[in-house]
Amino acid sequence: MSLNKKDQRIRRSRQTRVRIATQRVARLTVHRTNLHIYASVISDDGTKVLASASTAEKEVRAQLGVAGKGANAAAATLIGKRIAEKAKAAGIEKVAFDRSGFAYHGRVKALAEAAREAGLQF
Repeated sequence: MSLNKKDQRIRRSRQTRVRIATQRVARLTVHRTNLHIYASVISDDGTKVLASASTAEKEVRAQLGVAGKGANAAAATLIGKRIAEKAKAAGIEKVAFDRSGFAYHGRVKALAEAAREAGLQF
């Protein structure tokens, strides 16, 4: 049975989530589409979203300008800072980074580095 590109990514993400679940720490998940990038901090038991940020939000689109492009590294950096601020406001300092099977490269990397610089530990 051959897996398509999406199935391969989902398979990778499942392995990561199993490993993160054993750490008993909140996880910072990233999802990217062709148009947007989304980040959420999910509780250690996986039941609640504690903070979220995305380029689909009205305020973020306004910050990104007329084009409102959420599909570039600059937008990902903005979301990284935003998710770190929201997580800290919710009282979360340490998270496990869940890249959802996406390569740690480009937008995903930009988001992760911005979140680290804004004070989130992972």
